[in-house]
Amino acid sequence: MRTLLMIMLLAGVTACSTAGGVTADATADAHPDSTVPAAPPPGEPRSVATGLAVPWGIAFLPGGDALVTERDSARLLRVSQAGKVTDLGKVAEVSPEGEGGLLGVAVKGEQVFLYLTAADGNRIVRYRLTGDRLGEAKVIVHSIPKGVIHNGGRLAFGPDGYLYAGTGETGQDGLAQQRDSLAGKILRMTTDGAPAPGNPFGTLVYSYGHRNVQGLAWDPSGRMYASEFGQNTYDELNQIKPGGNYGWPEVEGRGDNPAYVNPVLTWRTSEASPSGLAYADGSLWMAALRGERLWQIPLGRDGSAGTPVAHFTGRYGRLRAVTPAPDGTLWVSTSNKDGRGTPRQGDDQILSVTPSR
Repeated sequence: MRTLLMIMLLAGVTACSTAGGVTADATADAHPDSTVPAAPPPGEPRSVATGLAVPWGIAFLPGGDALVTERDSARLLRVSQAGKVTDLGKVAEVSPEGEGGLLGVAVKGEQVFLYLTAADGNRIVRYRLTGDRLGEAKVIVHSIPKGVIHNGGRLAFGPDGYLYAGTGETGQDGLAQQRDSLAGKILRMTTDGAPAPGNPFGTLVYSYGHRNVQGLAWDPSGRMYASEFGQNTYDELNQIKPGGNYGWPEVEGRGDNPAYVNPVLTWRTSEASPSGLAYADGSLWMAALRGERLWQIPLGRDGSAGTPVAHFTGRYGRLRAVTPAPDGTLWVSTSNKDGRGTPRQGDDQILSVTPSR
């Protein structure tokens, strides 16, 4: 199976492996709630920083600057609101390969959490940031399976104060259904890496049956959503329930099987290959890699999703991270230097998008 998946990857068959995309601004494969009103469109993007290389994760510090990870270079950058980029250095022990490298970042006070690929697997590491210096590394979760593909990597603190991580099944489908594996899961933990109180199985595992979780976000009512790569047919937006089984590899997209949780919305893989996810101004905002667009998904008061609308289709190429900034904008990163895109002048860059113009 792993050999077959690697052949598919090299041939450009998987949902996350092809650059370009179509220009349709709607998706016939979504299952939106028609009663959710349309949301106002975003404003014109503004370039914050240019000349980056695969900026994968963005997290804001208490003072307003952002920490930005570069996947392949393993550099951690500090980017000010004015666009000044400070190189904080390469993160030790990162072993970039394929979709692995320096991935997600999350911040809690002076503590910085990084999801990285090391020689022996993916891990979550905690540091203390003093000025522009990272303190001693403390590995809080290790032995997350790694692969050339499907490493997951997104980190985010939820409204409950606990740290969440999205992982991938590394191309080994069966791991997603194995609750004793950390692959193909959403994990929930304390800042020390222990299972958070109330986790459904008493372990780090919060939900399972995922192929490759790439985005995590919460609405104002605390409902959790995740974006996920499909294989050849359907990408997914899921509302995450504790202990929920999201069906991979038995189901791709909607299965209408009571054993598995149906996605809230699905997309054709040519329109999405979704990555970062954020909530702002009544909508979820989802970056699309292969689809080369920013999807806006209006939410109802009950958490139902309205009709998705695509913005900036093909204009900036592959879009990777989406993170709410302290000033109410969204910071969105491009990913045209990741080996699957076509770099443009200024790439890679971080854009600032005002959710409602």
